[in-house]
Amino acid sequence: MDMEEIPIKVGMCLETEQLVTPELTAPHVGSGDLRVYATPAMAMFVENSCCKLVHHLLPDDKTTVGIEINVRHLAPTPVGMRVHARVEVASTDGALITFRAQLRDDIDLIGEVEHRRAIVDINRFLKRVEAKSNQDD
Repeated sequence: MDMEEIPIKVGMCLETEQLVTPELTAPHVGSGDLRVYATPAMAMFVENSCCKLVHHLLPDDKTTVGIEINVRHLAPTPVGMRVHARVEVASTDGALITFRAQLRDDIDLIGEVEHRRAIVDINRFLKRVEAKSNQDD
């Protein structure tokens, strides 16, 4: 299957949510001192949501890998509140997919994220990983 045949289209979107737990706070992940939703947790949530949006459309021998993420964390969210994300395919360019996301808690817009993923051949990618691992021997 050529990249042009993969049915990922601009405008596709997915809405997801997650509960802010103590494990998703800045002190727990090591990104700060305040017990609020951590920026790295936001980035992870968006990456996971983007994967959910497109992975079921890929052939079995392909996957996506994250190659870039730009996170604007705009407002704090306390433990116990839900975070709602809306991720959308903003553009495609061959094997590259650009996503845009907005995140809200129950009160505010809390984040805006742009994320890029590349479609890769799993076997070729793992061969590169193995070759790099073997250089340590």
